[in-house]
Amino acid sequence: MPQPSKSDIHVNRPLTNISIAHTQDSSQYIASKVFPTIPVEKSSDKYFVYPKDQWFRTDAKKRGYSQESAGSGFGIDADNYSCEVQALHKDIDDKLRPDADAPIKLDSDATLFVTDQMLLRREKDWANRYFVPNLWTGSLAGLDVTPSILWDASGAIPIKNLRAQRGAMKKKTGRSPNTLVLAEDVWDVLQDSADFLSRIKLASDQVVTTALLAKVLELDRVLIAGAVENTANEGATATMDWVYSKAAALYYAAPNPSIMQPSAGYTFAWKGYLGASKDGMRIKKFRMEPIASDRIEGEIAYDQKVVAADLGVFFKDVIS
Repeated sequence: MPQPSKSDIHVNRPLTNISIAHTQDSSQYIASKVFPTIPVEKSSDKYFVYPKDQWFRTDAKKRGYSQESAGSGFGIDADNYSCEVQALHKDIDDKLRPDADAPIKLDSDATLFVTDQMLLRREKDWANRYFVPNLWTGSLAGLDVTPSILWDASGAIPIKNLRAQRGAMKKKTGRSPNTLVLAEDVWDVLQDSADFLSRIKLASDQVVTTALLAKVLELDRVLIAGAVENTANEGATATMDWVYSKAAALYYAAPNPSIMQPSAGYTFAWKGYLGASKDGMRIKKFRMEPIASDRIEGEIAYDQKVVAADLGVFFKDVIS
């Protein structure tokens, strides 16, 4: 046998310039992108609501000689928000620190883990709050829409379906939707849809994009909801699945929160929570002496509020 052998001259050890961690690309999260975020100082409070019906009728009348003008007015209601705190921590035991090999950085790794957990929690809450059936009433019939021909079937007309409900919302509210949210599996189908492709002309240097779809539908933007999650319990074999699936939604989302500005939804973020960011998030590190560990703890406080149900249209089960 040739001497020396490989085992005599080399001992396997971790590389210091690479490690593998399956973290989710934060660009897949849409919870902070669809509706405006309103930073608030208090965990709960009220805001004013102007009833829509009174602003879409007119009492103006012809004024005769020496007559008073017709009188009218409007009411003001109130609604409220209440931010709940979501939290998670990761402890770093003192005995682990001296044994950690490069490139492991216990504190930054824990911070990344906790932060991603907070963002995934907010994303799941957003999906369960806004991207669900039996909530939005902006469609022609005031109900959820399931196309008679599913969008992955031959002869499907997704663009026509979407445009029809776009007009329905405008007729009901005076506002046209400006945002389309598509589950990623639905976007995969639409990219090959004849109803979509027949409406655009592609040059040799172009590809099908969400911007092209937004242009066809006369929307400001199309967002792809592509977050995934492991739905299995800790320690069990991973069960990976979409957070959003087989659905789409049209919304009117206010470009910026402001006085007397309607929007399908708003996210109230508790900025006043002891140094939280404008998104209501904070990451802390503090000593846990009884367990001889440092704790990395994340918190995020928000209320994802449906403000105007008639400024949304939900398309469910649009693909098989």
